[in-house]
Amino acid sequence: MNGRKIILEVSTQVNYETGDVSAVYFYIRRGKSALVKEFAGGCAFADYDRNGHLLGIEILAPCDIAVLDKIARRESKPIKNFLRNSIPREMALAD
Repeated sequence: MNGRKIILEVSTQVNYETGDVSAVYFYIRRGKSALVKEFAGGCAFADYDRNGHLLGIEILAPCDIAVLDKIARRESKPIKNFLRNSIPREMALAD
């Protein structure tokens, strides 16, 4: 783990006409994004700082929970649990 403070927050975007979740952003650490990696064919994106530390994950469409596990493979158990337990069910496909 690095010296950046872990924040573990979730921001959810909802379609106000349907009430459906349209996007989710998981904040892991504060910092400036230097690299964005695409996962799951554009359904998920991970932001990293210049030292390669995970800052956050954006989910734009339903994807396998395994995608979150892959992105967070180097993170601590509390961060992995936060991701698995905080994703809205309509954005998570069974793995």
